[in-house]
Amino acid sequence: MAFRSGFISIVGRPNAGKSTLLNALLGQKLAIVTHKPQTTRTRIQGVLELPVRKKTKTDTGRPAAQIVLVDTPGVHKPETQLDRRMMQEVHDALESRDVVWFLVDVTHRLPEVRKAQTSEEFAEARKVRTLGQHRKILSKQEDDFALQLVKKLDCPVILVLNKIDALPKSTLLPLIAHWTSLHEFADVIPISAKKREGLELLLDKSTALLPEGQRFFPKDQLTDQPERFLVAELIREKILLLTGEEVPYAAAVIIEKYEEPASLKKTKDGKLPVTKIAAAIYVERTGQKAILIGKQGSMLKQIGSTARKEIESLLGTRVFLELFVKVQEEWRASRGFVEDLDWRRQLEQMAEIQHRNNKLAESRNKTAAEDKG
Repeated sequence: MAFRSGFISIVGRPNAGKSTLLNALLGQKLAIVTHKPQTTRTRIQGVLELPVRKKTKTDTGRPAAQIVLVDTPGVHKPETQLDRRMMQEVHDALESRDVVWFLVDVTHRLPEVRKAQTSEEFAEARKVRTLGQHRKILSKQEDDFALQLVKKLDCPVILVLNKIDALPKSTLLPLIAHWTSLHEFADVIPISAKKREGLELLLDKSTALLPEGQRFFPKDQLTDQPERFLVAELIREKILLLTGEEVPYAAAVIIEKYEEPASLKKTKDGKLPVTKIAAAIYVERTGQKAILIGKQGSMLKQIGSTARKEIESLLGTRVFLELFVKVQEEWRASRGFVEDLDWRRQLEQMAEIQHRNNKLAESRNKTAAEDKG
């Protein structure tokens, strides 16, 4: 069987379980996961290497493959510059893909009537008095909006029904009938990302749809994300988990200093080397800053200590972590600030700074040599 490779983009509504699925398939944590919607703000690529599985009497087999899984922010109607940037990440992920997994949370109740909603109807949903009615109308609107993206695609789309462990199996048939009546999917696979059920079948069906080709990444590479980006995300995850109200959504993390040890060897006293990291947490108001810092710095210390443990596990070193909280008013509405949060943009800026520093050093060395001459 010929080697197969390709990109699979994972799309769906907020909190459908996209990041949980990515982590489950990779066998380790790459994307941060919380119970709060809109946890993921940028697309994250994870590289999954699949060994060949030989054909037997009871198994159709599977060719060896490299699948680049692309986790994306939850599909939603953008209201702020940050929202627009997140949706651009979704569109970018859908441009270069071979297969798309449309992830649906089966615990969401089906609407009684299915028709496209206008922006006026969506606005009206916000005026509904009861919480149940409010959620039901907004849920329908979000489903419609996400489905419109899928309908525009010209590649195979697999409907992935997630969280089946939370519902009786008898409820799956109506769900399948409902969704397949809305779009012609390449396949329908019920799974539980949390309990890792149905994942092998999902990979088998998806691999069969990928083209024959070579690896896009080295065999042992897990992601294209730099470690400093993963560190920033781990810090943001702790903010999401430990704080409430509007603070998590108004927080952004930027790594300002990242000093790796010269060697990964243990020191003479048997201790691991130290990575020094300084991170700035940006919020939009002074009240949010006060909540993040907490009484006598208690909240910031808790965020730092819980994040540091996971960062040390990620890097394989000890970590000296400094956290600072800064106020950048209405940063979610600032296009420039939001774009600077993108790790790709940050790498470009770092490369430019390094290039200028190298040029400056060359100039100084040349001047010093001329003076000596």
